[in-house]
Amino acid sequence: MVHDILAQGLRVVFCGINPGLSSAHQGYHFANPTNRFWKVIHLAGFTRKQLLPQEEEQLTETGCGITALVARPTVSAAEVTREELRAGGEVLKEKILACRPQALAILGKQAFSEAFGVRNPPWGKQDITLGDTQVWILPNTSGLSRIKLDELVSAYRAMNDALGPR
Repeated sequence: MVHDILAQGLRVVFCGINPGLSSAHQGYHFANPTNRFWKVIHLAGFTRKQLLPQEEEQLTETGCGITALVARPTVSAAEVTREELRAGGEVLKEKILACRPQALAILGKQAFSEAFGVRNPPWGKQDITLGDTQVWILPNTSGLSRIKLDELVSAYRAMNDALGPR
């Protein structure tokens, strides 16, 4: 079971689509060694060092948290149903309104579209908010994604810069 890493007053909560089998087995977010999440958030300036998945609890010390739209683990996020994403979006809204981070970053455009009912959203900061929380769409760091590391880092760094200092 993979648990949310949430606290009051975070700068950002990163929201993945759902745990992969490696994450579910190990009990940590983004645990598959091919997933670039930990490297990307470090290179983008969210963490001072590259954390290991088993160090995920240290994220709150950096002003970051993690959750997922859907709790059910799968081999591929493509296995997650539209209904699961919609239901997960409702639960996510409640979580975010409760912990009130500065920003929520959904990792994947299609997941955001399904969860929030928004067609063809742009990358980056969205026009909608959840209370005072900004909503962003960032590329997914999955090893299955074809997006290059420098492009991922650039997108994540843009959000980090826009949020201002910790």
